[in-house]
Parts: sequence; C-alpha cells; structure tokens
Amino acid sequence: MPFSQLPPPLAEALRARGYDQPTPVQAAVLEPEAAGRDLIVSAQTGSGKTVAFGLALAPQILDADSVLPPPGAPLALVIAPTRELALQVGRELEWLYAGARLVSCVGGMDPSRERRALNGGAHVVVGTPGRLRDHLERGALDLSSLRAVVLDEADEMLDMGFREDLEEILDATPSTRRTLLFSATLPKPIVALAKRYATDALRLSTAGEERGHGDISYQAVAVAPADIERAVVNLLRVHQADTAMIFCATRENVRRLHASLLERGFDTVALSGEHSQNERNAALQALRDGRARICVATDVAARGIDLPQLSLVIHAELPRDAEILQHRSGRTGRAGNKGTAVLVVPFPRRRQVDGMLRGAKIKADWVPAPTPEDVRRGDRERLLAALLQPAEVDEEDVELGRRLAAERSAEELAAALVHAHRARLPAPEELLDGDAPHAAGPAGPRPGFADSAWFRMDVGRRQNADPRWLLPQLCRRGHVGRGEIGAIRIGADETLFEVAGASAARFLAALKRTAGPDGDDGSGVRIEPARPPTGGTGG
Repeated sequence: MPFSQLPPPLAEALRARGYDQPTPVQAAVLEPEAAGRDLIVSAQTGSGKTVAFGLALAPQILDADSVLPPPGAPLALVIAPTRELALQVGRELEWLYAGARLVSCVGGMDPSRERRALNGGAHVVVGTPGRLRDHLERGALDLSSLRAVVLDEADEMLDMGFREDLEEILDATPSTRRTLLFSATLPKPIVALAKRYATDALRLSTAGEERGHGDISYQAVAVAPADIERAVVNLLRVHQADTAMIFCATRENVRRLHASLLERGFDTVALSGEHSQNERNAALQALRDGRARICVATDVAARGIDLPQLSLVIHAELPRDAEILQHRSGRTGRAGNKGTAVLVVPFPRRRQVDGMLRGAKIKADWVPAPTPEDVRRGDRERLLAALLQPAEVDEEDVELGRRLAAERSAEELAAALVHAHRARLPAPEELLDGDAPHAAGPAGPRPGFADSAWFRMDVGRRQNADPRWLLPQLCRRGHVGRGEIGAIRIGADETLFEVAGASAARFLAALKRTAGPDGDDGSGVRIEPARPPTGGTGG
C-alpha cells in the first residue's frame, strides 16, 4: 500500500517528514493480508519498524473518519526494553499521530507525574516492562479498553529477564486485543511467547536470508591476545568515525578500556551497569552533540540506544553467540546509512569466530590489523582533503595570513599547519611484530640452550597456532625476551617450546604468578612444563 492510500492525517504527517516510499517492513505491515491480524515481524533495528507498527495501529487508534477519539483509557500499548528506546518510540509516534495524547512510562522518570498523566487519559502508552507493571499493580494503568499491544525488540526484553513482567501485563489485556510482536531474531522463547499471546499470527520477515544487516560491512582482525587494546586504538584512528561504539564483556573491562582511551586523548564516554541514569543521559548527550565520539559499553547497557551518526562498531571482546553479535553490530548501519562492524579476534579463537560467522550467515572480510603506517597514511589523505577544500575566510583571517606569510615561507607555514593538526591526534600503536622464532639448525644447540627447558601450550595447528603470535605471548607470560625462547614446535593440538636454561626458573615463576585457577592468565591458553620432544633437545 503506498502512503497516499493511508488515512489522510498519517499520509500528511509522513509527507511533512520527507517520507516518499515505505521501507520493506512498512510495506509488509500495510499489505492487505496483514490488516487487522496479529503479526510476528522479524525486522532489524533501524529498518523503519517504529513507523511500521505506528501505521499498522491506525485502525485501532483512529475512528472510522480517521479522527482521534477523546482520550481515555489507552487504546494502544507499546512495550520496549529500555528507557532510551521507549522515549525514541514515543517521539516517533507523536509526529505520526499529531494531536494524540501519548504517555511515556519509563524507569528514571518521576512515577507520580506519570500516574497523573495516565489519569488524564491517553490514546497511546509507551513504556518499559518494569515501570508498566508497577503502574498496573498500583491501579494507575487501565488496560480494559486496549485494542492493540506492540512488543518492540521482544528478543531483547526476554534476554534482559522481563518475561514475568511481560506476562503479567499481557494477561491484564483484553483477549480481543491485537498483538504485534517485533523482533530482530526469533529464538524459541519468542515463538513460545507468540504462541501464548497471539492468535493466528501472520509471520513477516524483512531481514532477508542474511542475518547480518545489509548496510553493515563486517571485518575481522586477528591479533595476538596482548595486542587487542592496541589494535582497537589503531582501528579507531584508521576509521576516524563520527561516532564509534566499542563493546566489552564486563563492567571492569569497560572501565579499563574507557580510562585507557581517555589517557590516549580520545573523546570517550562509557556505559555499563555501574552508571546511574543521570550519568547515562549525560554520556548519550555528549555523543549526540559531538563532545564525545567514542562509547565503550557492555551489551546490556547499549541496548535500545539510537545514534544515527554511529558508523563504526568494534567488538573488543567477542560476543557470546551470533545473536549478540547481531544486536551489537545493529547499532550501526541503520535507516539506510552504511556502517562497519569489526571483530578483534585473538589468534587462538579464530576458528571459533569463523564458526559463529558461518552460523549467522554473515560474510566477514579477514583483514590485517592496521599498522601505524596505515594510520599515518589515512591521516595524510584526510588532512590533504580537508585543507584543499574551499574555505570561507573573513578579513581578520586574511590579515593574520599576511602576517604569517611575511615571517615564514609557504613551506614552513604548511609544515607548521600539518604539525598542529597531527599534534591533536592520538598516537597510533605499534603492534607486536611477531618475528618468526629461531629454528633449530644442524649445527647443534644455540648458545645458552644446551641445558634448555621445554614447556607445553594447549594450542596447536587446529587452533590456528602461529609463531607470529605465540612468541609475543610467551615473552609476556614468562617475562622473558625473544632471545630466551628457542625452538617452537607446533603440533595438531599442542605446541612445545624451548626456554634457555638460565631463564627457565624465572620463566616458570612468572607463569605461576600470572596463572589463574585453571592454569591460564585469562587468555584461554595454558602453559606447563613438558618433556623434551623426541629427536633432540637443542634450539
């Protein structure tokens, strides 16, 4: 159905906002077969789904003459997983249904003010599960006249533990109400929820065969475990995104990476469960108005955030599964904009990541980690492009330029300008070069290795073991230099390596200090003493 066939108030609102044609999800919910039916819609965040369900709700909100009835008990209820998403949905519906009375009920806002607003009547209520349940139990939320309920990002609400809240809210709605369930993915819990609360639901999918977003290009960068943070720095510098989001697995790692990026000179904010609502609001506002360009966040803290200018997502710590990968990456590539998602992959986990990408039907390009020269090359190209752009100057600029030209040559002035520009940029990071270790030769052991000690690592060829990342890790774990590591022999599932005799005791002591309960240092690689391999002991 083209927009011109919609109720006149909605068609006019869309025209005023510059909407010419419906997006795929909007077109799907407007098809004649979807009219009046319960819907299960698989659509990505940023695909225009808020406007889609807003349009689908028109028969339940407007009367036969396409006019809003007087406000009373709400006619439609929209439930979203986070405060940010609920408020964003509310803003969208406000312009779509001009003149409608819409009440938002979300955590972090004054509940007594929300109750007063509900008592004054509403056409649509938008809220988060916990706050809506609270108003329902207090008798402030009257669902007796409800004609439709929308569950937005239903998979995330279940992931966040809102099942009981949702069930209590849905159980309080009339059995005749229409149910619209929107979800990026449709795992078994979502299907079970729909089976219980939807009747003869029509399933619509606009995500396509590829589970990744069509407007997101995926890259994977394999690095030594000790190089992850340095690789993140170089990725930020190479891409120079207007806004970037970096994902970590824990609050502690968010705190550490945030502090490290601030120290390096990046304009960075952090979002995790340890931040208050006011801190969260301040961080998001800093991103929106350009005072910050980078956000370091945990999975849960980033849910429901909409930053239209976000063009880069970096997975500094790998997602637990393909669904989390999709949710994280879906922060970019929204509403027709292009985005890039980069996975920073420790060498031992490359096989695991390959499997996750295959399972998600996401094609990712494996690319080398950016080097300092890559960063500097990008800086040069951007600087030349910026300085060669036509610029508007006033008389004061021209006069200052004359004074400078009288004191210095054009070459000196250009060099000073370049230096001033580069001085503002965080320095790129040198990654461990992973030079190939010394190989055993026919002339016998190298000096210092006649009484060498051998150790075993529980990674081998099947785990993509490679001397380029093994050697830097051995040096870091054992607090030794490259010259103190001898032969490295990589087997199918294990690697044997040699440490100079004079360094073996120090190497073993360092291993014990840095090892956790499972014998590794958190990298997932265990190191322990071993017998010399058959066929010689020398490096």
